[in-house]
Amino acid sequence: MFTGIIEALGTLETAEREGSNAHFWISSPFTNELKVDQSIAHDGVCLTVVGFEKDQFQVTAIDETLARTTLSTWNEGQKINLERCMTAGGRFDGHIVQGHVDQTAQVSHIEELDGSRNYHFTFESSDSALVVSKGSITVNGTSLTVVNASANSFSVSIIPYTYEHTNFKQLKEGDLVNIEFDILGKYVMEAQRRLQAS
Repeated sequence: MFTGIIEALGTLETAEREGSNAHFWISSPFTNELKVDQSIAHDGVCLTVVGFEKDQFQVTAIDETLARTTLSTWNEGQKINLERCMTAGGRFDGHIVQGHVDQTAQVSHIEELDGSRNYHFTFESSDSALVVSKGSITVNGTSLTVVNASANSFSVSIIPYTYEHTNFKQLKEGDLVNIEFDILGKYVMEAQRRLQAS
């Protein structure tokens, strides 16, 4: 489990395809602290460390993950939001994040404000009930509060610290991001669906 508080920015060094899988080699400030089988969120996608080489670690994504997330669009040299899984005694500074991306959203507009920025996104409207104003959402692994929400769009505000310490600063209009809806909202929606079906 994660909390959506980004620990560090990693750099994608190489990407290799093997059949339907993709292998990614990533450098990070905490590579020497990792071990094989450890779970790390990469732009919000939970992937398992499978190997090491010098200051880099390797993770593998299967076809389902590549189809559901932005990983298939990753380019060598780009920055990736990284978070190690939460320890049992850790602080809950964000919200419950599973690292299971629900869908991608597109940056529709970036609004420059006096000291902060509003990012506007569009997404598949079938899940619109899961995005509520002042509710939680994860964007590229970052725990954020929804400012405004409509049928197929939402916006979040990014403070300067978050802008400087995540890959939000490399986003531009038209880019895709990974989003994960609040797990509590998903449980409520599923419970309602089952009640209606019974």
